[in-house]
Amino acid sequence: MSGGMLYGGDEIGALVFDPGHHSLRVGYAQEDTPKAEIPAVVGVAPDESPKLEPEAKPEEGNISSHPTTYKYYIDTTYLHSPRPNMEVHNYMKDGMIENWDMFEKIMDYSYEKIIQSESQFHPVLFSESPWNQRQKREKLTEIMFEKYKVPAFFLVKNAALAAFANGRATALVIDSGATHTTAVPVLDGYVISNAVVKSPLGGDYLVLRARELLESMGIDLTPAALIASKEVVREKDKPRYVKKS
Repeated sequence: MSGGMLYGGDEIGALVFDPGHHSLRVGYAQEDTPKAEIPAVVGVAPDESPKLEPEAKPEEGNISSHPTTYKYYIDTTYLHSPRPNMEVHNYMKDGMIENWDMFEKIMDYSYEKIIQSESQFHPVLFSESPWNQRQKREKLTEIMFEKYKVPAFFLVKNAALAAFANGRATALVIDSGATHTTAVPVLDGYVISNAVVKSPLGGDYLVLRARELLESMGIDLTPAALIASKEVVREKDKPRYVKKS
């Protein structure tokens, strides 16, 4: 869709957000491809940076004067760097936004690092799954208007967008994502919700089965980033290495 269809002007700079369980696609409505694809997970680790000593001693009974604070790691470069005690959380569940705090971290990163512009200057188009719940739609709308102050906001089914992108207002859209595969009928631009067929088989399941197959064949899949050192071995011998502690 063009920016003119969204907000009455060809040069308005409307943004498109396409969230999924594997990644979030972000870009401008006038462009053919997303500006960035951000993993839909956030790394959370304790903040071990040095802290200033308090001026006054804590009162008796207070266990710690320094409550634990956390740092958040977003995007591929930061997530693929091993960090002690880091946990990875996905803000999506069953194709819908579940963890709103993590989602807002992703949105803050998108505006600051990807778009590099103030949110109030850009109308927004957001895609959603055909079975998205009303309270989640209302929550997302509230966040976009109240926190990000967007001038206009449009929420539309991703299957309808896929049909329009291929020049069709009526189509059967087959969508195979990370966690599920769906068949969604679209009639004159509207999704027929009660006819949606959904399967829990997706890319994550296929990757898991492929991993099990390779491991059953004796193939070591330890990532290179977790190897501290390795030894030279003969061809077809099992690898010998030391993992990072």
